[in-house]
Amino acid sequence: MSWKTYIDEQLNVRRNTPLWRKRKVIKQSDGRFLITTSGEKYLNFSGNDYLGISQHTDVIKAWQQGADEYGVGSAGSGHITGFTQAHAQLEQHLAEWLGYDNALLFSSGYSANQGVISALLEKNDAIIADKLCHASLMEAAILSPATLWRFLHNSSDSLSQRLNKTSANKTFVVTEGVFSMDGDQAPLTEIATISRQHEAWLMVDDAHGIGVLGKEGRGSCDEAGIKPEILVVTFGKAFGVSGAAVLCNASTAAFFEQYARHLIYSTSIPPAQAIALNTALNVIKQADNEREYLQQLIHTFRQGVISLPVKLLPSATAIQPLIIGDEQLCQTLSDYLQSKGLWVKAIFPPTVPPQSARLRITLTTRHHLSDIKLLIETLHAFFNQNR
Repeated sequence: MSWKTYIDEQLNVRRNTPLWRKRKVIKQSDGRFLITTSGEKYLNFSGNDYLGISQHTDVIKAWQQGADEYGVGSAGSGHITGFTQAHAQLEQHLAEWLGYDNALLFSSGYSANQGVISALLEKNDAIIADKLCHASLMEAAILSPATLWRFLHNSSDSLSQRLNKTSANKTFVVTEGVFSMDGDQAPLTEIATISRQHEAWLMVDDAHGIGVLGKEGRGSCDEAGIKPEILVVTFGKAFGVSGAAVLCNASTAAFFEQYARHLIYSTSIPPAQAIALNTALNVIKQADNEREYLQQLIHTFRQGVISLPVKLLPSATAIQPLIIGDEQLCQTLSDYLQSKGLWVKAIFPPTVPPQSARLRITLTTRHHLSDIKLLIETLHAFFNQNR
């Protein structure tokens, strides 16, 4: 079979299904509305900018000032020329805020997860991961020489049973603080206790909890009162920018500086971005009113859709999934909402488990209460028409 034949066949398999992925060009976005290149305007309920910080004037100015000072790129790996005073200050600020010896900056959450797991795990080690962990975690675990085991989603009992059966050299437990597709939170206090009892290290990816949960937005682990050996925070959600950091103790940070290939061989984030992130962190620490407002929006939405003939997952976070199940119905509902000026993207397997196609609705502090009510009314209108 030729490469062309293979690619054409694979495309044809997916082309006429709801799983066919399409990108739409966005001309303008202010965190509340999206405007496409064809001039269509939508209320955006699919973004991850939970606190609206991507539009914060202080953060924008900080990036501009950083670009004036350093230019627009780092021009190298942090091990060569790409580790500036701006990077060092951000790492120190993050470490102090989250209570760790060190923070190490990565270009993305995906590369941070890959970098940690690929550096730490060896043959005869075990990775025990929540069944619904993010693709970046699962791919890194699969590619590592360690043995991968998965425990039932958010089940401390399942984790305990798996740990009791493990005779690995070193054991690494992996979970998320807030799960990106379900919006639910891991039982971190129990998971940390069980991991410690088995002398396993715990890694928490808190991409969707950092900034919106815990004191000063310190995230899921702060809220749960735990300190995992490895904490990954990303900057593309509540921070409103992009990039990630790995928090750990001093010796582990030194280990990653020597062995984490994603850290060593990637161009570091631009210094201007690090300066913007430092400013975003200051905004997050003072955003108690915004976090309270976000909770008000979440409560309003959940109360408004509880009577819909679909499953609303038990999420107290900005991620509010409506489980439709049938993929075609899910796409039809997404299209209907779009026709009414509401941008809510459908999510299909394999991103989510089979038979769990859903609308992944996300709320942000850029939304008005009237926006939430309009979304609720439009959802009810669709199901009233399709009884």
